[in-house]
Amino acid sequence: MNAIELRPLVFAELRKIAPELEEGDVEPGKLLRDQVDLDSMDWLNFLIAVHQRFAVEIAEEDYATLDTLDRICELVAARNPNAS
Repeated sequence: MNAIELRPLVFAELRKIAPELEEGDVEPGKLLRDQVDLDSMDWLNFLIAVHQRFAVEIAEEDYATLDTLDRICELVAARNPNAS
């Protein structure tokens, strides 16, 4: 799957952490933490959920670059092109 196809699946993982979100609440190219009220534990739980759901390694040094929904989807697509 490519990053665009992964977007709703990654968003579903985000909604598990922040169930009040609707898909239109998040612009994929904008800073995610500015759009969604996640504390550091919620953010970490979200990244762990992405790691588990898509079987991708997310190193701690990657955290700073994973600032938008698009970038998270791009990472998943690059590290596990068969993710679904």
